[in-house]
Amino acid sequence: MAINWTEAQIEEVIAAVIKNLNGGAPASNKGWDSTQYNGRRLIGVYADMNDAIDAATAGYKAVRAMSLEEREKVIAAIRELCRKEAPIMANLGVSETKMGRVAHKTAKHVLVADKTPGTADIVAQVKTGDYGLTLTEMAPFGVVGSITPSTNPSETVICNSIGMIAAGNGVVFNPHPNAIATSNYAVDLVNRASAMAGGPTVLVASVVKPTLDTAQIMYKHPNIRMLVCTGGPGVVRSVLSSGKKAIGAGAGNPPVIVDDTADIKKAGKDIIDGCSFDNNLPCIAEKEVFAFKNIADELISSMLANGAYKINIEQANKLAKIVLVESKNPKTGIVKKVVSRDCVGRDAAVLLEKIGVHVGPEIRCIICETNFEHPFVQEELMMPILPIVRVNDIDEAIDLAVKAEHGNRHTAHMHSKNIDNLTRFARAVETTIFVKNAPSYAGIGFGGEGHTTFTIAGPTGEGLTSARSFTRYRRCVMSDNFRII
Repeated sequence: MAINWTEAQIEEVIAAVIKNLNGGAPASNKGWDSTQYNGRRLIGVYADMNDAIDAATAGYKAVRAMSLEEREKVIAAIRELCRKEAPIMANLGVSETKMGRVAHKTAKHVLVADKTPGTADIVAQVKTGDYGLTLTEMAPFGVVGSITPSTNPSETVICNSIGMIAAGNGVVFNPHPNAIATSNYAVDLVNRASAMAGGPTVLVASVVKPTLDTAQIMYKHPNIRMLVCTGGPGVVRSVLSSGKKAIGAGAGNPPVIVDDTADIKKAGKDIIDGCSFDNNLPCIAEKEVFAFKNIADELISSMLANGAYKINIEQANKLAKIVLVESKNPKTGIVKKVVSRDCVGRDAAVLLEKIGVHVGPEIRCIICETNFEHPFVQEELMMPILPIVRVNDIDEAIDLAVKAEHGNRHTAHMHSKNIDNLTRFARAVETTIFVKNAPSYAGIGFGGEGHTTFTIAGPTGEGLTSARSFTRYRRCVMSDNFRII
């Protein structure tokens, strides 16, 4: 189903759904733990990771015994509950993590429900010839261990669950410690949906208190056949060094180029829409802009007309000292600047307040003109802060944009009607996702074609993961037979 909602429409849907839900959505996370919701015990959440893995193993055996049609019934029930309870998970996510926007998180859950591939993604291949027939099928790995982030916690749990179950796997989650309640609510939702559709009561599992220790148990447990990590560079490295088949979805710092052939008015709106979506938490979101000098003023005007607020360089430097803080490595003693967790995913108005600027809720994004070396350009902030660097031509734009992307090969964007320029940048930057003339979220199927995922595996090459990403190929050969022509 295509999704093309305005924010006002999304808010209207939220109000209507919450009104019809028992208990509504929580106003805060006070008194919450990761094992219950409004006094109801969450299904599939265990105190011990070993118990969670045992439950996921039982879930895997149950899924293996299902037909594809039965699996798809479970997935349909997950989709239905995800749509219905999207406002609960959105409110809980913002309340628990203090990041993002409820309306946008609601839309993301609906997107996951509508556009995450199910069993149709599992397709067999057949080769026939003089020597008979060979059948290649996509088989499950077994039990998948999944590390999920705080930025898109419940979205990732449900998206991964749909894909992994469609592939025939069991799933155990080790959620981010800052989003335990939200993640475990999503685990419970998947299990409730499974029971509704006649599947096992515990199809996926999680732990009450995820830690580095519970992650290590997951990495080493003999029942875990595959690890999937959606998170920062450190946790991705640990998964990739586990010795098991691993899928790693790492960091990005997506650049945007705007040349002088673009529809500048549309480009300005699209960039602000993408950069401000869920307060810039999606890893695909626009992080820095390289604009041709001859159109930069017009582009900035369009941004200002679409919810941006421009600060000067002095204010930008002051804000940089707040959103980037010093951190000392306890092992090496090296001090470096890191993103302040207190600022990630916060509203533009909240960030501006920190430098004494007061604006209304209509301001969605902070823009500023900087040079290439500015930390706003070099660091992935995951905040609605957008630096703009003026460039002379396409050569300079591509050179700087590729450098700013830091070789993550995650996502890049360009606004242009010049096919040669678009092609040159796409070839140079080599990103998993390349979005042309649209907001960044078109790259994951929101207002664009293609399926949705919140696990974008650049480091390990799977790209936008789906059910087939969580399978292994098995070949069956019939020699000298079943060739009927």
